Amino acid sequence: MSRSNPKVYEYSGCSTCRNALKYLKAKKVDFQQVPIRDNPPSVTELKKAKQYLGDIKKLFNTSGKDYREGNWKEKLTALTEDQIYKELSSNGNLVKRPFVVGDGWFLVGFKEEEWKEKLG
Repeated sequence: MSRSNPKVYEYSGCSTCRNALKYLKAKKVDFQQVPIRDNPPSVTELKKAKQYLGDIKKLFNTSGKDYREGNWKEKLTALTEDQIYKELSSNGNLVKRPFVVGDGWFLVGFKEEEWKEKLG
């Protein structure tokens, strides 16, 4: 994955993801689009993202139905990090999106200023 060809995990029903993809297309950024519900990020990608972002909670889609109904706010305190990674990698609905894997960098969510910094 290079700076110009990040892997973008997204969900078509997510307006934030649609805005992010629109941004990438407008900036003519080559990217690999991955449906997050069908192919969630791997444990390895999630671990690297956590190292980069600093907090495992930043990986969660806290406004999502699966997060709320699964009582994840409370569960997070009881699970080990390995258990959390396993859950995130098996349920793309739990992962904050878009989830972008670049070459040595990550983006979670869509904040245009952050994206400009990484992608130009």
